[in-house]
Amino acid sequence: MKGTIVAVCTSKKKGIRKRNVGEAKLKVDWGIVGDAHADDWHRQVSLLALESIEKMQALGLNVGPGSFAENLTTQGLDLLSLPIGSQVRVGDQAILEITQHGKICHDRCAVYYQAGDCVMPREGIFARVIKGGQVKAGDAIETVEATDQP
Repeated sequence: MKGTIVAVCTSKKKGIRKRNVGEAKLKVDWGIVGDAHADDWHRQVSLLALESIEKMQALGLNVGPGSFAENLTTQGLDLLSLPIGSQVRVGDQAILEITQHGKICHDRCAVYYQAGDCVMPREGIFARVIKGGQVKAGDAIETVEATDQP
């Protein structure tokens, strides 16, 4: 399966919308360099499909890439069909391993109040970086066979 990266988004603080910065560096076992959510954990990079954002736009919400605090906005790839443990190549070098589908939100987060709804718990996915590299809007994102990398 193959799709396209529509936006690369970061923020300096957690719990707020992210800004489309166009490109960024993915660092192994860390995430996007300079992003508030980067850390040595299983949710280093968040992904959300543009198709999910468009559903929220159709409901009248003023949202776009980064509104739901996702790092990578994709198009043309069914993110929720990617099994946990599967891998995707982003651009020419970077490889992500899918670690989680959706998330539990115990309280309505700041993104919910800023956007009017938050689709991330239902349709976002999370990954860890197993091979680093630059990623930019317009790059391909495609499934790959699992590597032997840790």
